[in-house]
Amino acid sequence: MNINLNNRLNIRVSQQSLAFAVADPHAVNQVIYEPCIVKSGISIAANMREAFKHSELLNRGYDHALLIIDTPTMLVPLKEFDEEKADLLYHHAISGYENCEVLHQVLPHLNAVVLYPINRDLKLVVGDHFSDVRYAHVMEPAWNHMLSRSYTGNRRKLYCYFHDGKVDVFSFDKNRFRFSNAFDASYSRDSVYYILHVWKQLGYDAQTDELYLVYDQQQPDTADVRQNREWTLEALRRYLGKAYVINPSAEFNRAPVTLIKGIPFDLMVLFVKG
Repeated sequence: MNINLNNRLNIRVSQQSLAFAVADPHAVNQVIYEPCIVKSGISIAANMREAFKHSELLNRGYDHALLIIDTPTMLVPLKEFDEEKADLLYHHAISGYENCEVLHQVLPHLNAVVLYPINRDLKLVVGDHFSDVRYAHVMEPAWNHMLSRSYTGNRRKLYCYFHDGKVDVFSFDKNRFRFSNAFDASYSRDSVYYILHVWKQLGYDAQTDELYLVYDQQQPDTADVRQNREWTLEALRRYLGKAYVINPSAEFNRAPVTLIKGIPFDLMVLFVKG
């Protein structure tokens, strides 16, 4: 993804959250981040319409927008991708999104193409307010960052990104995906089970290979949240010798964007690497 973040409003959309962010060298942390409360009783497109009535960033008059979407993904090897069959392929593999438009994004560093759906009404609402709208998936920045990380050292690595009520689990073999899937993360015990199952499925070594967990920052930093994360790490360490949690501040050399309360990890990567 090669996008100039200057003068482009970033709109991050998931089933549970809606947020806006823009690079601003004059801001305290060089990025302005504005989360929006999502009303559960109405569609995400209706929530976006409401946001245009109240959001400061949405009404600044930006012409360019990057719409970052969190919907189920399907990965296709680059050499096997056929754009004309993308819709058919996605809907055959993943149900429940038949009324959505299927978008695709080439991942050149991973020799793959990611397919994901977008709600047509949401696309229309955003398109009505910006002259230029581009699209990306929430996982794209995380994948690209962890790919570069995977080249350090000789040990195999498994990555787990907890965000928006689920955990994306993925690994690489050189410049290709070895595994990628998402699981519900409502309960810590279930998350541990899924992660260990994938670890076993991939045949990773419990003593020498490495597991990395990374959490978005959207959840309030409450005692329960901290306790659940500590329990998850401790449970994984009972079986795996090298399990770690990635600290975004340390990961990005204390970049100012990591100090913004509530900003998701994927948006941090987008601004640090963008």
